[in-house]
Amino acid sequence: MILSGILSVLAFCLLVPIGLLFFQTILALFPVKHLSKKIQIQYSVVILMPAHNESAVLLDTLNSIFPQLKENDRVLVVADNCSDDTATIARNAGAEVIERVDLHRRGKSYALDFGVKHLRANPPEVVIIVDADCLVSNGAISTLTQECIHSDRPIQSLYLMNSPNNSSLKFRIAEFAWLVKDQVRPLGYLRLGMPCQLMGSGMAFPWSIISKATLASGHLAEDLKLGLELTALGKAPLFCPDALVTSTFPESAEGSQTQRARWEHGHLGMIVSDAPKLLLQAILKGNVQLMAMVLDMCVPPLALLLLIIFFVWVMSGLHFWVSASALPLFVSSVDMLLLGCAVLFSWWRFGRCVLRFSDLAYAPIYTIKKIPLYLKFMLGKKVEWIRTKRD
Repeated sequence: MILSGILSVLAFCLLVPIGLLFFQTILALFPVKHLSKKIQIQYSVVILMPAHNESAVLLDTLNSIFPQLKENDRVLVVADNCSDDTATIARNAGAEVIERVDLHRRGKSYALDFGVKHLRANPPEVVIIVDADCLVSNGAISTLTQECIHSDRPIQSLYLMNSPNNSSLKFRIAEFAWLVKDQVRPLGYLRLGMPCQLMGSGMAFPWSIISKATLASGHLAEDLKLGLELTALGKAPLFCPDALVTSTFPESAEGSQTQRARWEHGHLGMIVSDAPKLLLQAILKGNVQLMAMVLDMCVPPLALLLLIIFFVWVMSGLHFWVSASALPLFVSSVDMLLLGCAVLFSWWRFGRCVLRFSDLAYAPIYTIKKIPLYLKFMLGKKVEWIRTKRD
């Protein structure tokens, strides 16, 4: 009976993140109302770009941005602890450049804090943060600016990761998982008028908000943390699917592993350390948007969620075979069904350009290969900020 109770509790607990994922997916299937046309007023905009040894990709990023800028706009590149010619390339391309050297306080959050402090001397009306390895689609800068001014809230673009050319199925599975997290789920929340998580690039902020934000956190998931903090202050980020920013997964195995470890360990760390207190804060203050953001954050990475529910489902099946206790098996089967439907609906509506239906059969193998990454987190092995190796 004790084992039956434990398995039942686990299965019911999993209903929360899986049910939310399913609910978001169903809502995302319906058309989303496009942004209304607003009066085009020219505002001063700064593209703030943290860059650490990004000379190989920086020029392409800048070339995607400069044609979209108006007369009073500018690009500020923070060359952070660089040992290559990132600063020179940025200056030659026409960007404003500041250099930062601090080998002890490393990471994107410190570079952003350094850049915002520099802007205080001549602040813009809108700051748009773009990573140095991203391409900004035509019209995205104007769309983000208008939405940011209109709402007086942070705006998150549609930020997608693409597979490298002629990449293996493993990369395309990762691309699909990213698509579910950063397109499908925010679209579902958007239909309800709920906020979205900040995703790290393609983020627009009114100066009045970004100038007061706590940026130098040193956290692995600094964007996730910042979004939750702003939501608690009544400035929850809004999703803007009409503005597209893209990047590409690193081709090297080392770069891919360090990137995913940083992202997923940072996310899991936020769930463990911050979710309980933030959820309590949301309940006590009646902050519905913060509650929605915390629940969204508590949906683990798709591969980990699949691993957990599959383990509970197998254990429940073995327990039913031995003891005929059906409740854990029933609830975990519902979990499996909802998760499977969420994945299939997401693939049918959004992922067919990334994966063939037969490719989904590889997903369990991809999931199993990620077990060492999650074991490192459970064993408390620290993951530090390391630049993603791209060559």
